[in-house]
This record gives sequence, C-alpha cells and structure tokens, in this order.
Amino acid sequence: MKKLKGVAVGAGYFSQFHFDAWGRLPEVELSAICDVNAEAAQEASGKYGIEKTYADVGEMLDQEAPDFIDIITRPDSHLALVSEAAKRGIAVICQKALAPSIDEAKEIVRVAESASVPLMVHENFRFQPWYREIRRQIEDGAIGDQLFSVAFECRMGDGWQSDAYLARQPYFREMPRLLIFETGVHFVDTFRFLAGEIDGVFANLTKHNPDIAGEDSGTVLFEFASGANGIWQGNRYNEPTSADARFTFGEAVVDGSGGTLRLYGNGQLTVQPLGQPERDIEYACHRRGFAGDCVFATQRHFVDSLLAGTAMETSGREYLKSLAVVDAIYDSSRSKLPVRGLAGDSK
Repeated sequence: MKKLKGVAVGAGYFSQFHFDAWGRLPEVELSAICDVNAEAAQEASGKYGIEKTYADVGEMLDQEAPDFIDIITRPDSHLALVSEAAKRGIAVICQKALAPSIDEAKEIVRVAESASVPLMVHENFRFQPWYREIRRQIEDGAIGDQLFSVAFECRMGDGWQSDAYLARQPYFREMPRLLIFETGVHFVDTFRFLAGEIDGVFANLTKHNPDIAGEDSGTVLFEFASGANGIWQGNRYNEPTSADARFTFGEAVVDGSGGTLRLYGNGQLTVQPLGQPERDIEYACHRRGFAGDCVFATQRHFVDSLLAGTAMETSGREYLKSLAVVDAIYDSSRSKLPVRGLAGDSK
C-alpha cells in the first residue's frame, strides 16, 4: 500500500497529540517537521521517529513534495502557510483558530479553493467519542423525534493564577479574545454538529483575571434554525470538581421530546427516557491522547476523506459558519442585544 506522505509545521505543546496520532495511522508516513525553534523540531523528530527537520517551510515543501501538510502553529501564521501549500497543490489540515479574524479566515478558504486544494480545520471536539455517540443516539430517536435543547457547563480552572497559561500556552495571556475565540469555538462547532445550524445568539462575556487581555468567563444562549435552544456556560477562571478538567471539559445535558441524554466529566454517557430511570450507554471511549483520543479520530477522518475524495466535515468553507457565530457572540456581548439571522447568512 502506497502511503500518504505528510509533513508538519509547528512543534509546540499541542503538536505531541498530532504526532502520536499520525504514527498510528497506517496509511500515513510523516517525513519531516518544520519549526523556527530547531531544538523543538529535533526533540519531536527523535521522540516520534520523524526523519527530517527544517527551519523553512518553503524548503521543506519543495524538498519533501508531500501529499499534505499539518499546520500546528499560531493563528496569525496560517494564511502564509496555507498559501505556501496551495501554490504547490498540497492538501492542508490546519489547527484552529483558523485565523485572527473572520476576514482573514475567508481569505485562507479562498486561497485553498482557488488552488483546488483540500483544506480541513483541525476542529477535534466534534470528533470526541461522546459527541459522536450523542449524535447517534439523537438520530436513533433515543430521546424522541424532536430535539429541545443542548446545554453545556465548561469549567477549566486553569486561568485564575497570576501566571496563568505561561507553562503551556503563554500566548493565551495576550489574546484580546480568549474564551470564545480559543475555547468556545469548539462548542459552537459541536453544537452545530449535534443540533444543526445556529440562527441566533445572546451573550454576556466577562474577564475575571486582571493579568490577561481577553475574556475568561461567559454565558451564551443559542437559537437553532430547527427551533431548539442551547446554552453554554464557560469559565476558565473558577475550578471544577473533576480530577481531569481537560477530558470532557465539562458536562452536558441534551433534552428531547422523549427524554434526556447526559454527559459526565469522566466520559460517562446516560439516557433517561421519559418516565424511566437513567441508564448508562455503553460506547467506545479511550483515555489516550487528547480528550478521548479525538485528535486521532480527526486525523483519521482527514485521511479517509483524502483517500476517498469525499467532503470533510470541518472543511474550511464549512468552518466559516462556526466562525460567523463566534463573531456574532462577541457582537452580542458588546451590544447587550441578541444577534439573529445567522443561519440565513451561512447559506
């Protein structure tokens, strides 16, 4: 079997999950890593058995001639990197946030589409095993034929210290938009995956830690085009009781005309049909990699789509819908008013 040849740019904190996942995909050979920090690139190369390292992306792409590039860098670098890949006809999987602004994200999508290059955003939350199972349960009618609401409480407790985020992702401290731009976008996309397109939002965002630039707490109300409602409560400042806050990132309740689905912080899923007791749902859920091994599942989907020539769930064009909702959340919080008509705008 001829393998897909891949390269990666970025050897920072989160790249470890990418490299581990690529190493477990039999159809892929990752041949090189590029990073301006030569020491970081060499360390990743040695740990994950990746043969070559580069300091220049263009040189890596010309020398390796890969089938795809995995971009694992800060959002403000993505347009230039996607452009380098696109002009060489190389497929792209790119970490979120896709860009610092929706206009720049649209330009990234335009560049890729103009070159007929597949572009998938590495939005891995919808690939977490509990959300795949929740959607299956909804589609199978486990909670009735009408979805009423999706609610999620996200508490991380990693942002209250004066040195918050310095150890893992220090650039978080400087981001003018933090909670929704960096964390909430995952749930915007996941809510869309579970309940369909979002037509309206109403949001209140606040900052509790005075030592960071952006917001770290907020509540967002969602109106889905289907008529269902949603609520997301996010808080990076206050702490959860869960021993591993970064496993599920919180707890969910999904209500329908026939009952309720619940996600607990340990990955447990339950269903409670109306008039019946709550019972566990058995499903495959692993404590490997990141958050239920969702990075592996995301990259599995990318590879399967490339090989089959099929649509990617989080293609650049599709992901712009999530980014439009993110912008609307910030607009709503500033104006203290709801923003509606989003589903029509995303068509």
